Amino acid sequence: MIWLILGIALFVGAHFFKRIAPDQRAAWGNAGKGAVALAILAGLILMIVGYLRAAHVNVWFPPTWTVHLNNLLMLIAVLLLGAGHSKSRLRARLRHPMLSAVSVWSVAHLLVNGDLASIILFGSLGLWAVASIVIVNRSEPAPASYAGGTVAGDIRLGLITLAVFAAIAGIHIALGVWPFPGR
Repeated sequence: MIWLILGIALFVGAHFFKRIAPDQRAAWGNAGKGAVALAILAGLILMIVGYLRAAHVNVWFPPTWTVHLNNLLMLIAVLLLGAGHSKSRLRARLRHPMLSAVSVWSVAHLLVNGDLASIILFGSLGLWAVASIVIVNRSEPAPASYAGGTVAGDIRLGLITLAVFAAIAGIHIALGVWPFPGR
């Protein structure tokens, strides 16, 4: 479990570095961006290794109906993630689509995973995303609103969302985790 916790700490710390030590981060310039990116990558690797190696300690037993809610929330999370880079009308309505996606992803996974490692991983990343939204909103004025967005962009976003959701489901199945009810 220590690798999981260290990975979370490194991932979150690297993301918050710009907010915690803005002068130091600015002084590092482009090299600082590379260092932060490496720290985030190392954190991700440690989280994955730590999660896979963690002892399975059940804290609660999720009811089977939560799988349906999980899949709906995951579809929404993928949509939010894609919206930030889309030419859809939804993009203009969201300030933090990627952090919102992580928040929804976190809740979705907490609904279907009742073991301690899952609660630590998904709960920590969900709290990080919400804290990041609050910190950014307090420290930075609202950016200029996205003025574009078309129906065609909405359709593309919807189709890409479905394709990415299918790919994520396929990866889960390949890893031995059946993400749908009834199995």
